Amino acid sequence: MSEELRTQCFVSYTGMSLPLNLVNPLETTENRMTYYRAHYDAAERMVLCEKVVYGEVELSHRYQYSPDGVLQTAEITDENGDIEVLQFDAQGKRV
Repeated sequence: MSEELRTQCFVSYTGMSLPLNLVNPLETTENRMTYYRAHYDAAERMVLCEKVVYGEVELSHRYQYSPDGVLQTAEITDENGDIEVLQFDAQGKRV
């Protein structure tokens, strides 16, 4: 059985660290050309973030966390379908 995810949409993000820090929540995506759609697990950790442009997913970030909630892996898929996997240590620093 898969876990129920909470989904929320945002205008943009700030900073350069992962997981992305999404800002300016949207009440609706109607009439929006570009927005970020985030999916959160039961612990309120972002597990998937998608950049949606004209109704299509342009890029995505999938995040995996250690049992104590520290980011372990970020899988980034770009607009060409190319995937980059980033690994993080026990303190959440990229290795």
